[in-house]
Amino acid sequence: MKKVMKRIIAITIILGILALPSILVIDRYVQNIGSKYIVDPIIVPEADAILVLGAYVFPDGSVSHMLNDRLTIGYELYSQGKAPKIIVSGDHGQKNYDEVNAMKDFLKDKGVPEEDIFMDHAGFSTYESLYRARDIFKVNKLTIITQEYHLKRAVFIARELGLQAHGVPSDIRYYLVMEQYKLREIAARNKDFFLAKIIKPKPTFLGEEIPVSGDGRVTHDKLNPNEI
Repeated sequence: MKKVMKRIIAITIILGILALPSILVIDRYVQNIGSKYIVDPIIVPEADAILVLGAYVFPDGSVSHMLNDRLTIGYELYSQGKAPKIIVSGDHGQKNYDEVNAMKDFLKDKGVPEEDIFMDHAGFSTYESLYRARDIFKVNKLTIITQEYHLKRAVFIARELGLQAHGVPSDIRYYLVMEQYKLREIAARNKDFFLAKIIKPKPTFLGEEIPVSGDGRVTHDKLNPNEI
């Protein structure tokens, strides 16, 4: 039995060593493609909408530093006329955890009219947020906002899905455990390389089309992600 276990461990180690170069090549490929379309906010092209990707929200409904900075940059671009609408996309799959209403409230407090805020309650992953931006909100030209380590993957996915996407980073401050996030991102880039480039699965929920050219208030206060 011990010999069998030793063989299994040895084979696992060998396979891991053989797989490592491929993992690193894919990681670099995704970064290189995404980086081509990350631009300074001053020169970012005008778009149909600004997409702010969700992040952690505290139990009291306040947004984390990462999400605060994403929303701040999104608001600034909106105020500069870089896009007429903002899509906030995050996790609202449970009643006791709601990223999108926290994001909407942040923007409302900044003075963004409710009709200009579209809420994607089923943005359970970066891939799903981009897929739904294209198929639910009928976006063609898109500006994506998140921290740069994440932004490269988001822009890569968007481009693979046929969107004319650019990214603006939201790295306003230093974030704790950033090195851990960057390490996890290697696995995420590999996963989304296959999802966006090869498999292209449908997201968890798809509903009726709600073009971003319309009134964002129709997406507010939804309880069932399948409705949006």
